[in-house]
Amino acid sequence: MPESLSLPDRQQQHSTGRSFLRPRRAWRAGNIALTSGLLLFGVVIAGALAAPLIAALTGHGPTEQFRATGLDEMGLPVGPGKEFLLGTDGLGRDVLVRILYGARVSLLVGIPATTLALVIGTLLGLLAGWFRDWRGKLLDRIMDVVLAFPFVLMALALITLNRDAAGRPVLAPEVLVILVIALFSWIYFARLVRSIVQTLRHGPLVEAAQVSGADTATILLRDILPILAPKLAVFWAVQLPVNIVAEATLSFLGVGIAAPMPSLGNMIADAQRSGLYQIQPWLLLGPGLMLFLAVAGANLIAAGTRTWLDPNSARS
Repeated sequence: MPESLSLPDRQQQHSTGRSFLRPRRAWRAGNIALTSGLLLFGVVIAGALAAPLIAALTGHGPTEQFRATGLDEMGLPVGPGKEFLLGTDGLGRDVLVRILYGARVSLLVGIPATTLALVIGTLLGLLAGWFRDWRGKLLDRIMDVVLAFPFVLMALALITLNRDAAGRPVLAPEVLVILVIALFSWIYFARLVRSIVQTLRHGPLVEAAQVSGADTATILLRDILPILAPKLAVFWAVQLPVNIVAEATLSFLGVGIAAPMPSLGNMIADAQRSGLYQIQPWLLLGPGLMLFLAVAGANLIAAGTRTWLDPNSARS
């Protein structure tokens, strides 16, 4: 018959059991967060994809005004009903259709801007982390300079300058917003990549590659970049909601997506500017809820993906 465990042995066994269960609990929590995020963000994606279909079924375009049926006898927006499921705005436009097209704009701006920032930041971060001579120091100073400028003020200045001699936009507003957001968000990817590359540069993996005769480009792309890929994927999901909010902020300030094309930001701005949301709350709640679903969903996806890839990074 086995002898009873001593107190230290019991404590060690209990500690081992807890350390074994912690990653499993973290993995389960990560699955819940990831599933919840996919559901929330899936609603936004489904709405964005269904926008043209809903517009065709209702016969209401995102910029069409229906003053005869969309406004009451006092000229106020009508509430939710059979013809307008979420009511209309102050110009008689279908709020539901505009929300769906606004979500479409948010994704068509946020995803390309975040992806472009990822590409630029990864490239410059690899170089800044690898080279420790004047080239690396120059890239470090560039990052410091970019961080020193406030995003909103610089974005306002750059977008305001998007006019030719005749006063016409040089670039399409959505293209310019993508470039401006990417210009100020690549820095976060670059700093992440730089710190990891600096850690790996003198590690055994890089030393073995150098001994085998691999050049710098091969080491960075073949050996280091695959190690960075999971972290970059998670950080892309973290940065996406930030950039979606950045687009909404610029549109809210009137320098993002130009009216009458709807975006979630300019819809919120229009509702607040007119004051109609006090008697027709759907004007503010609709775009606000869609923006919340996009941001919360992307954040949950990022948190769940991080925990799923590395359960030990979470603490119960």
